[in-house]
Amino acid sequence: MTDSLRWLPATEIVARKPDPQAVVAAHLEAIDRHDGHVHAYIYVDRKARSTSGVTLAVKDSQPVAGMPYTYATPSWRDRIAEEDAVPVARARAAGMAVLGKTNIPELAAAIGTTNTLFPATQNPWREGITPGGSSGGSAAAVAAGLCTVALGGDTGGSIRIPASCCGVVGLRPTPDRIPCEEVDATVLQSRGPMTRTVADARLLFSVLSATRPDGAEPKRRFLVGMADTSSLGADPACQAACRRAAAALEKAGHEIEEIPWDPEPVTQGYGAVRRASMASFPADLSTFGPGIQKLAAEGRGLTAMDYFHAFEKATDAANRAVGVPLQTRYDFLLTPTLGLLPMPIDKVPAFLGDEWARYVQFVLPVSFARTPAISIPAGLHDGLPVGVQLVGQLAQEYDLLAFAEELERMPGFGFQRPPQVDG
Repeated sequence: MTDSLRWLPATEIVARKPDPQAVVAAHLEAIDRHDGHVHAYIYVDRKARSTSGVTLAVKDSQPVAGMPYTYATPSWRDRIAEEDAVPVARARAAGMAVLGKTNIPELAAAIGTTNTLFPATQNPWREGITPGGSSGGSAAAVAAGLCTVALGGDTGGSIRIPASCCGVVGLRPTPDRIPCEEVDATVLQSRGPMTRTVADARLLFSVLSATRPDGAEPKRRFLVGMADTSSLGADPACQAACRRAAAALEKAGHEIEEIPWDPEPVTQGYGAVRRASMASFPADLSTFGPGIQKLAAEGRGLTAMDYFHAFEKATDAANRAVGVPLQTRYDFLLTPTLGLLPMPIDKVPAFLGDEWARYVQFVLPVSFARTPAISIPAGLHDGLPVGVQLVGQLAQEYDLLAFAEELERMPGFGFQRPPQVDG
C-alpha cells in the first residue's frame, strides 16, 4: 500500500482522498530507501504536513520558509529562507506538503546537477548518468517516486532538459504566469511543474498560476510545424523520437509540416546574457567554482552595447524560428527536447560551450520566444529516456497541455517507472 501511494498521481490523490499523512509517509520512506543513491534532495522536512495528500519538492533556487536556500554556492551555504516563494505559498494553501529542497548546479548555471556543496544527483534510470539540469534534483525526485510533483525553473531549458533526461513531464509556462520574486530584466525566466503525467502538470500549473482552463472545447485537428535537426546536427535517437511523435499525431488526424530551425544566433546571444548574469550575481564571486568564476570574469568584460546587440540578435532569431510561425501559421511546434542523449555525469558539456549548444538547440530558441513549451517522455533508447518538445501559443498553456495529453496517451509515450527505484 505504501509503495502504491508513492506513485499515485496528484489527480488521483485529489479524487480518491487517501489519508494525507500516509502519502507523506510513503514518500519519506521512499526517500530513506533511495535518495542515498539518487541524491535528489539537499534537505528533507521530516515533519512535513499535508491536508490534500499531494507532496511537493522545490528546486533550491526558490525560497521555502525555514529551509536552506543555497543556490548551490558556498557564499550561501548557511542561508535559510525567511519567506515562501509565491508559488510555494499557493501550493501550501492548496494543502500540499513541501517535502524539501532539490539539488541544482551552482547558480543553476549548468545542464547537469553537480556542485561543491552536495553529492551529484544521479539519473534514476542509471547511476553515473546525468539527470540534466538545472532542475535535475526536481526531475530525479519525480522520476524516482520521491514526491508527487515538483517545482522547477527554466531560463534556458532547465525544466525541459532534466524532464527529458529523467523521463518525466516538464512544463515551461509563459514567463511570469507563475510569479517570481527575483528581478528578471530578460523576461526569460519561468517557473513550472515537473510531474509524471500531463494531468498532474495541469493541476499544479493551475494552483501555482492561480488560473483555470476556460472550459472552451478545443478544435480537433491541428497544423503542427516540426523541426528535428539544425546546422548543429542532432543525435539520431532524438530525431527518431520526434519522427515517431509526428507519425502518431498524423495518424490521429493532425497535419505535420517540416520547418527550418536555426539555433546558433540564439545560443550566441544567450552566452552573453548568462555571462552578464553571473558577473552581477549578488554574492562573493571569489567563492564560486572555477567554471562560474570564468564566466563571471567574461561577463565583467562585456559592454552594455555588447549585451544589447547579442540579446537583440538572439531574440530576433527566436522570433523567426518560433514566434512568427506560431503567430501566422501553426497551432503548435514539435521538436526533440534535446539534441543529445543523457550522458555520463563526467561527460556533461561545459556550460555555453559548443557541445552545450548542440544539446540545448531545441529548447533555447523557445525560451527566447517566451512561448510555453512542454517535454513529454517519448520512450527509451539504450535504456535511457528520450523526450519530445511541444511548443504552444503565448499564454495558452491549457491548450498546449490538452494537446500534450493527446500525445501522451499514444503508444510509446508517457512516464515509465525506472526499474532501479521501483521497489
